[in-house]
Amino acid sequence: MKKMLLGLSLALALVFPALAQDKEQDRVEKAGKVTKEILDAPDSIPQSVLDKADCVVILPSVFKMSFGLGSSYGRGVMTCRGGKTFHGSWGPPTMMALEGVSAGLQFGAQATDFVLLLMSQRSASSILSSKVKLGGDATTAAGPVGRTASAATDVTMQAEILSYSRSRGLFAGISLSGSTLRADNGANKNLYGKEVSAPAIVFKREVPVPDSAKELLETLQKASPVNKSGK
Repeated sequence: MKKMLLGLSLALALVFPALAQDKEQDRVEKAGKVTKEILDAPDSIPQSVLDKADCVVILPSVFKMSFGLGSSYGRGVMTCRGGKTFHGSWGPPTMMALEGVSAGLQFGAQATDFVLLLMSQRSASSILSSKVKLGGDATTAAGPVGRTASAATDVTMQAEILSYSRSRGLFAGISLSGSTLRADNGANKNLYGKEVSAPAIVFKREVPVPDSAKELLETLQKASPVNKSGK
């Protein structure tokens, strides 16, 4: 009986990490598909805005349920351009978590894709090292929409993070003020098979790009190969 229990324990010890890794790989793949669909759309993120972003956060199918007070919960990925000034190629993703509460008399539940553009080095460093409250710790604004829309507005020039949403086929800038965004190091362990921090992934590139992230990085590299922020 003891041998049977020991064998079962060993089997579970092998199965659970594999299942957890598959789950995170699926999230990364979904993030890649969402990014490609959004960037391929005619009226989505302006090219001039994307070209000035240091990092991109993609949160597929964020679940929001509202009964007087709305709560959002989502998991996704963040990828950044390489180098100290974020002027290199897009690098391996770190897993991210979005949590928050928003006021409003909304009823029902729906899943929404979110894309956040990090427009400053401070916002990227802050999010990777601790939980950040959007609109509080980091200035956040709804991003402009349309390929030819200009990034040179007071809102976009002052905001550290620009946020977008896609729900039921509609793409728009949206404010996520009040929500919190943080690195999910537990999910990073599941994805990469070892303990590795978000800063180590993004700034030091201590892990290789997983196969599940290839579509995501190829899409971003093709859409915006050069950081044109002038930093």
